[in-house]
Amino acid sequence: MKAAIVTIGDEILIGQIVDTNSGFIAKKLDKIGIEITEMLSISDNKKHILDTFAQLQNKVDLVLITGGLGPTKDDITKKTFCDYFEDELVVDEVVLQHVTQLIERIYNRPISQINKDQALVPSRCTVLKNANGTAPGMWMQKEQTVFISLPGVPYEMKDILENVIVPKLIQEYQRPFILHQTVLTYGQGESLVAERIEQWENNLPSFIKLAYLPSPGRVRLRLSARGINEELLREALSEQIKQLSEIIGDIIVGFDENETIEAVLGKMLTQRNKTLATAESCTGGKIAQVLTSIPGSSAYFKGSVVSYSKEVKINILNISPETIDKFSVVSKEVAEEMALSVQGKMKTDYVISVTGNAGPTKDDTDEEIGTVFIGIATPEKVIVEKFNFGQPREKVIDRAVNKSFEMLQKEILKNV
Repeated sequence: MKAAIVTIGDEILIGQIVDTNSGFIAKKLDKIGIEITEMLSISDNKKHILDTFAQLQNKVDLVLITGGLGPTKDDITKKTFCDYFEDELVVDEVVLQHVTQLIERIYNRPISQINKDQALVPSRCTVLKNANGTAPGMWMQKEQTVFISLPGVPYEMKDILENVIVPKLIQEYQRPFILHQTVLTYGQGESLVAERIEQWENNLPSFIKLAYLPSPGRVRLRLSARGINEELLREALSEQIKQLSEIIGDIIVGFDENETIEAVLGKMLTQRNKTLATAESCTGGKIAQVLTSIPGSSAYFKGSVVSYSKEVKINILNISPETIDKFSVVSKEVAEEMALSVQGKMKTDYVISVTGNAGPTKDDTDEEIGTVFIGIATPEKVIVEKFNFGQPREKVIDRAVNKSFEMLQKEILKNV
């Protein structure tokens, strides 16, 4: 099956809100073997909606629409559905009863006519129960395409999709298996990784596709296998991952789409009963923020000192003023002292320290914009490396965060 996802709402098109619904829907459909071919965001305009429906008609098997089901005049999806399917709105008594209970018993106020109108649905549609709101979903078919309309409120949409639509699709349609395996690499750019695995990639089976998903300092390699025999697909993916590991095992840090390097580091530290702290300057606490986004990080992460100014480096971290005067705040020597200071104060096994010039100006250092020194304090030593991550500022910070994790992982592995 092929599907398209359509989000309706001017608020999305003007950037007032971010569309998170499409990504959620896409993941759920992909898991049950439905291929997403298009994602569209369109305005609350009747002609635009009708034109979009007509363009997708018989082009895909399934169209999922979110938004425009509210009680106000700017929500026109239901009426437009009726126009497209040459139908009329009627009161669904089950929906009306649900809306009445929701308004009067839970919200504790009298039901208005606007609320009652939420029970109006096209006469020929299959009503999809919305347990968490007043706007029901609608399922209608025209020729070879099923159109499904869902409320735009994320938690309402998610409940209908997971508990009503997905089970219905599984029951009524035959679908192929779509399996994904993600390989997470750190330390080399997309072009270099592609060069190293070119021969392997050229020999992939026809039913397995490879996608490169790069971001600063890391590249995710996603293998997608499609077919009717799930066991054979899993075996083929496993064999390809094994071959890939033999080629670029030195930069692979994980094999799960959601297994980031910070999560891998957390497992490594926990398994070894080791602790970590950070001393940050140009990254402004982002390393600590990323680390603490991992559930259970309190078991190994002790804290951070964000010494963004020279005064904090001197007064809190006790960095020698003479060191700063001689080498500047962006230097190997300052990065080393930052690491040792935090290691002593927090009594941790490991410390990440970062000082650099993220831009847009050089401030009080002669180092080029984009220059970053990253230090790793281990139980035995401190190592510091110098990098130039270029520009813009956001890229420098993101690459510094990722590179610091990569360096820490390598040091931890040396003590295995």
